Amino acid sequence: MDTNARLTVSDSLSSGGPIAVPLDSLSLEAEYLELAEGLSGDDASHEAGDAYLAGTNALYHGGPVQWSFVPKVFSRRDLTYLSWIAETMGDIMQKLTRQFIEDAELRQRFGFDPRVEELACCPVPYSTDIPIARVDIFLDERTGAFTFCELNTDGSSGMLVTEEVTRANLLTETGRRFAARHDVATFDVYGGCADAVLGCIAEASGEKEAPVVAAVDYSESIVAEEIEEFKRVFAERGATLRFADIRDLRYVDGVLYDAQGPLDGVWRRVVISEMLEKPCAGADAFMTCVREGAVPVVGGFRTWPCATKTVFAVLHDPIAERFLSADELAFVREHVPATYMLDESSDLSRFSERELWIAKPRDGYNSVGVRAGQDCTDAEWSDVLHEMAATGGTVQEYVTPFATPNVEGGVAGVGRRAEPYMDMEGLFLFRNRFGGVFTRCGQAAVIGEFAGRLNMGCLVVD
Repeated sequence: MDTNARLTVSDSLSSGGPIAVPLDSLSLEAEYLELAEGLSGDDASHEAGDAYLAGTNALYHGGPVQWSFVPKVFSRRDLTYLSWIAETMGDIMQKLTRQFIEDAELRQRFGFDPRVEELACCPVPYSTDIPIARVDIFLDERTGAFTFCELNTDGSSGMLVTEEVTRANLLTETGRRFAARHDVATFDVYGGCADAVLGCIAEASGEKEAPVVAAVDYSESIVAEEIEEFKRVFAERGATLRFADIRDLRYVDGVLYDAQGPLDGVWRRVVISEMLEKPCAGADAFMTCVREGAVPVVGGFRTWPCATKTVFAVLHDPIAERFLSADELAFVREHVPATYMLDESSDLSRFSERELWIAKPRDGYNSVGVRAGQDCTDAEWSDVLHEMAATGGTVQEYVTPFATPNVEGGVAGVGRRAEPYMDMEGLFLFRNRFGGVFTRCGQAAVIGEFAGRLNMGCLVVD
């Protein structure tokens, strides 16, 4: 067994076709948990896993991230199904983005700030409108049924913890015994992401020797540890990656500069809503650069329509019939939860059964401001609805995630028995190809960073 085996977007995965249910993941994870229980919970490995993570960049408030002792384990047969889900949604996102640029009525549905709408319509000098994405789903592994939670574009959220927690899982005695039984591989999500960024820049400006790329964000918002890891991966590909605070950008005569000098390309990591909330000369320079198109900006601004929480409401709108096929419309109706955009004229009484709904800010990110009705009192839910109406937020049908038995990793899990944890899978897309899984689980109604979620590793077996 070679635990260094890595899966990338170049690995051959067939798409579509009937799924074999239940997914193999159910029996594989049951086997993994049985091995742990045969070791009386493998308590020593819990502590060893914490010790490993404490020496990595996968930290939370200075200590190891909360992690799951049992990783998500998929077979390659399972991956053909996940690939079909991700790439089908990727095609829908691509079509919506192209239609957004061409159709003023569709743009009106999103209600963007005019500056964002203008920038989102700017050309990009490469063929993939959304080079990097992660589509999050709730997957019932017994039946294969799934529902989307949300769509994410541009950033790399989840890559660092997935990589490191996966390594921690394989360092446990349970993980070693499981790997001895199976041909185990892991996803190379960092490599897939770096190849997407560098591939778009090369397509835009030709192959350059040692291109210099800046990951642009606000210093208080970037996950510096992820950028450090990406620096290594870019260097392996003959490129230089560095972080640039957007405040330091200058644009002069078709050349974009950060604090260190000129750039051959940009990986936009800054969230557009945050950029508008924090105006500065550097942001103005960046927007001018995007308008003129002289420097390739991976992500550009046209990825924003699919990153907003309003996109599901638009996909359910009759206007989607203009750009989606009959099969794609059926896919949306079956797998995208009903979502409603609110304003001060909205009838909020239709959402009074709070257990059925979850509220999300229109331009939110990192689960900030997301509130599930199940976690609120009636009075709190009323306040949430009124806030969403006042700020143009959304209300979405709440989906109860599928749960599998698990145990928290680390010292917090020592001596504990397995309990049900609800799972969420994030499916990465790199230049519209499926490239990996970011899985997390939790016991609260919102599986978020601020709700005690556990970060899960991900293994793939033949």
